[in-house]
Amino acid sequence: MTALLENLHPVVQALVATCFTWGMTALGAATVFMAREIKRKTLDIMLGFAGGVMVAASYWSLLAPAIELSAGKDIPAWVPAVVGFLAGGFSLWGLDRLLPHLHLGFPTSEAEGVKTSWRRSTLLVLAITLHNIPEGLAVGVAFGALASGLPSATLAAAIALAIGIGIQNLPEGLAVSVALRREGMSRRRSFNYGQLSGLVEPVAGVIGAAAVIVAQPILPYALAFAAGAMIFVVVEEVIPESQRGGNADLATVGAMAGFAVMMVLDVAFG
Repeated sequence: MTALLENLHPVVQALVATCFTWGMTALGAATVFMAREIKRKTLDIMLGFAGGVMVAASYWSLLAPAIELSAGKDIPAWVPAVVGFLAGGFSLWGLDRLLPHLHLGFPTSEAEGVKTSWRRSTLLVLAITLHNIPEGLAVGVAFGALASGLPSATLAAAIALAIGIGIQNLPEGLAVSVALRREGMSRRRSFNYGQLSGLVEPVAGVIGAAAVIVAQPILPYALAFAAGAMIFVVVEEVIPESQRGGNADLATVGAMAGFAVMMVLDVAFG
């Protein structure tokens, strides 16, 4: 992947990388052609794994570089990280309050956001779509940072982040397509809607990359913003879903495994 990306503009790199993460969502969604059901235990482990990857990426790929980039400035190095982190979290909180959606495994009566008469299947897809916004943004900002020329912003680190996000997109695509199939959708429609939930990642990725290239001084804030948005999603959605099925210990082990995998990707290869 490095050879493919190294001669491209950072915005194009972000587009290619987020198309990869979208493709991984589609690959997970394609599982619906092989099985209508997936054991709850397996799903909880996968959700825990996804949460672990996102937490690790939030620190190793986003918050730590944000603090490093802020060192030696006129303000304390922690200020951009804290401001961006909280802004990211509050922004996702606002979207969570406004966008109608339903988390996997929850009854329709517990749908969140503005009240609507939309079908349960639509609400399930919107929940995963909301989940994917900060992931695409994180990858985009990481590639956009390459234009800054700073030593801490490397192509290898950005690629490692994209691979980590792609890996955890597999269980997300699987979870939503199987859930839609369980709702009575055909396999083809379940797949189409499942992979469609990942389409927002290339959009968010291009926006994130372009924003930090146009206004490089916001880079530390943008990195921390993406981290805050991802942590909000993990705490508000991913971890509660993984613990709801009575497999808390296995979900926790999955989260630790996901954290370890993302840490290895970022530290060893980034």
